[in-house]
Amino acid sequence: MKKRLLSLLLAVCLAASALVLPASAAETVRFSDVTDRDTAMAVESLRLLGVLDGYADGSFRPGGVLTRAQFCKMAVYAMNGESELGLYRTVTVFPDVKPSHWAAAYINMAAKGKGIISGYADGSFHPERTVTVGQAVTILLRLLGYKDENVGGIWPYGYMAVGQTIGLTDGVGNDGYAALTRGQAARLFLNLLRADMREGGQYLDTLGSTVPNTVLVSASATGPDGRDNALKTAAGEVYQLASGKTSNGLLNGYKGTLVLNKYGKALTFVPDALGSSRTITVASKTATQIVDSNGTKYTLKSSTPAYYNGEESVWGNVYGWLHAGTTVTLYLNEAGGVDYVFAGGGAAEAAVIVDQDRSAAGFDSLTGGMDNYAIYKNGAPASMGDLRKYDVAVYSAAENAIRVCDTRVTVYYESCYPNPEEPSTITVLDGTELTVLPTAMESLSNFKPGDTMTLLMTEDGQVAGAVAANASAKGNAVGIVSDGTVQMLCGTAKILLKSGDAAEFEDQVVRISASKKGEVNLSRLSGGASGELSVSGRTLGKKALADNVMIFRDGQDIGLSQLTQDRIPASDIRYARTNWAGQVDLIVLGGSEDGTVYYGVAVVKRTEIQVRDENGKDPGDDGYIETTKTTQTIAVEYGNGLRTTPIQNASLVANGSFVAMRIKAGRITGLETLDKLSAVPNSAWSGQTAVTVGGRTYTVASDVPCYNSAAKSWMTLSQAHGYANTANLYVSDGVVRVIEVGK
Repeated sequence: MKKRLLSLLLAVCLAASALVLPASAAETVRFSDVTDRDTAMAVESLRLLGVLDGYADGSFRPGGVLTRAQFCKMAVYAMNGESELGLYRTVTVFPDVKPSHWAAAYINMAAKGKGIISGYADGSFHPERTVTVGQAVTILLRLLGYKDENVGGIWPYGYMAVGQTIGLTDGVGNDGYAALTRGQAARLFLNLLRADMREGGQYLDTLGSTVPNTVLVSASATGPDGRDNALKTAAGEVYQLASGKTSNGLLNGYKGTLVLNKYGKALTFVPDALGSSRTITVASKTATQIVDSNGTKYTLKSSTPAYYNGEESVWGNVYGWLHAGTTVTLYLNEAGGVDYVFAGGGAAEAAVIVDQDRSAAGFDSLTGGMDNYAIYKNGAPASMGDLRKYDVAVYSAAENAIRVCDTRVTVYYESCYPNPEEPSTITVLDGTELTVLPTAMESLSNFKPGDTMTLLMTEDGQVAGAVAANASAKGNAVGIVSDGTVQMLCGTAKILLKSGDAAEFEDQVVRISASKKGEVNLSRLSGGASGELSVSGRTLGKKALADNVMIFRDGQDIGLSQLTQDRIPASDIRYARTNWAGQVDLIVLGGSEDGTVYYGVAVVKRTEIQVRDENGKDPGDDGYIETTKTTQTIAVEYGNGLRTTPIQNASLVANGSFVAMRIKAGRITGLETLDKLSAVPNSAWSGQTAVTVGGRTYTVASDVPCYNSAAKSWMTLSQAHGYANTANLYVSDGVVRVIEVGK
């Protein structure tokens, strides 16, 4: 059966004489003309078998069609009937298929020997006519054990209906009379591998041993033979590819089934037919939520599976390592929930240093010739015109994106391993060991320990190259000091450094460099872009905020949505950096000096107490004239069993009103009644992240409390939506802070 599968797929490649195999068995191939992701995955899954490739010019030509003769040859190989071809080379079944025809044996055998194809009413076969989708589906269904009597109906509608029911035609369409393209053929074959046999069992299981329900975290792991073309699963298992091919990484992050041959080598990886996937740029994150750069919120659990840099984990252990600008892929189920998160398949393995402004020279070596990639610079969408000399570019196949980083750090070269000519790691910045990409070894070989140089860094914190420290390649690395440790911000990575001077820069942003062994030079950065920060307007002064703006307070990376004030005065902003696009991408705020804001229901209690009368007599004294005074305490209830400590305050708010109360050091420093939007229908909501009322769209706080006035209890947002068709929304600064139902 394994031989039959290989023969089937080999027929795809050999049926048209223009198709060739790549010159190098270890060559990474990504077809520039396959832009549909599902088709590209199907092609890659089949290509890994070592038998499916494109044309000599690097294209796959997914729109090209196959002839009836070509597909007939595929069918014979699919039935493992090639050993019987000799019996049919000299017979004539169809008058237009003479023994001299290149496909005569295949056609004759398929028709007379196996009965899986037939000719036209006039007795001819027309081998050069284009094969139709209906004909292809019919043949593949017969491979799965279906016969005419199992299908019924008028051809091709009966077969197309069955094909649709079992998922064989997913992504192909249901027009049985349409010409079958090469792209559709790839989709059909992948669907065949996923399909169930009519008599039970999955077709995939008939090919060899399988490893189902696994996530492919890397397609460039080091295999037993020492080559970096093995497949690594989330369980940590590594399987050498039997074909010797090198994967383009397109299947990284997907859940599916590994198919192994009898020697334990991987024939291919077959991705599951998932609900959908979505690649996003993180703007902020918590243990239960991700907010992307467009403001869309995704709810998940801390126990949601997550795969980070090639390792299996859970979201609760991963999210703390990510910050604004990091790109992650969410795999969603049919209900739209997050099944798992994929945050990179491992570190970059090759980089190109931009040699002049706006140049993409060398990018094709990263992409395998693809030119329809997206570009991100420091985590934000960019274009070719935004590239500058000494920028570092890497390629992410999972996103089909060039990731650019402009971080440069001037260092004293302390030591290296194994030698200065071909260093795989170097030690700089007071004992910090950095990984050196193979593509960086040549430029690093121009330096030796004891030199001062400027390192060019990838966005994941690896060394992509080194140049002489001068004005044209001046270091620009910055970091945040927290708990006496320096966190150097490198693209979307954080590199921890040691520094004896760090304590004096606590919670500050600093410039980083080194000119002597065993030291890290820190210099405080302040100022930069100036003005008031508007959260809802996404501006700082007159400058727009970058989609992936990083915000630090008390040394911690927080998201824009976590700020409780819509406007933060310029006096509270210690530093703001403008990026290459003129947008603010880094803000360091002052400490949490304004206290904590609580949103919920005001609990107001007024008490009358006797006090000294106007003559100075206390209660109980002879001649005391009864005199009382009303005192008031206010607390905020914001969840079942969650209530602030009552604090004495004379503010005029009604008991049971919905308020925002700021508390600092046991005192109420701010108290306001929230604006009310009455009877807002559920149809006005855009998921759980936004709601539009009166032509204005309001964002929804990630931890919005929901109150049931009828039951006098708190509930989740989903429960509130299920309880009533309308709700009262209480807002401030364009954000929904509390939701009320049952009234």
